[in-house]
Amino acid sequence: LMVGTTSADLDSSVGTEAEALPAEVLLPATTAAPSDRQKLFLRHFTGALIDLAVLGLFNEYSSKVHVYDFTTLLLAAILLQVLLQLTIVAEHRILHLFDGKTGAAWKGAKYFTAWVILFGSKFVILEALSFTFGDKVRFEGAFHGIVWLIIVVVTMVVAEELVVRIYRRLA
Repeated sequence: LMVGTTSADLDSSVGTEAEALPAEVLLPATTAAPSDRQKLFLRHFTGALIDLAVLGLFNEYSSKVHVYDFTTLLLAAILLQVLLQLTIVAEHRILHLFDGKTGAAWKGAKYFTAWVILFGSKFVILEALSFTFGDKVRFEGAFHGIVWLIIVVVTMVVAEELVVRIYRRLA
């Protein structure tokens, strides 16, 4: 309470103040279209949240994925998002070297290179998780957990794509 003001004074002014607010006050500060940097941030932020949800669900409902606590889960999801984006950037840059190359051999080499990058990156991701979190993040099962890591990562990518498709349909 302010000095000299009673609770009855405040109660009587609450309704009138809220009703007197113009509609513009309730709208966002600007209606300008988001910048490319804002769109990129939102895309990666949403991706990290999707990765968090997917990793959390696997942690809860699978006996092959173990994450120590929520903080570790959040940090692991962010690390996964960063590593997956770096994998995509690396894949695109390396595959760009095949632009202009024709013939079945070049096409086969391009697909094989893409496969090596995408499959090999999962080993890098597993090691990065192990190095960063130790036993706080574990994937168990066939081939020292790499199969379950691949299952989780593919689920993350599919979930992200599903969200993107829903978002585009809403436009």
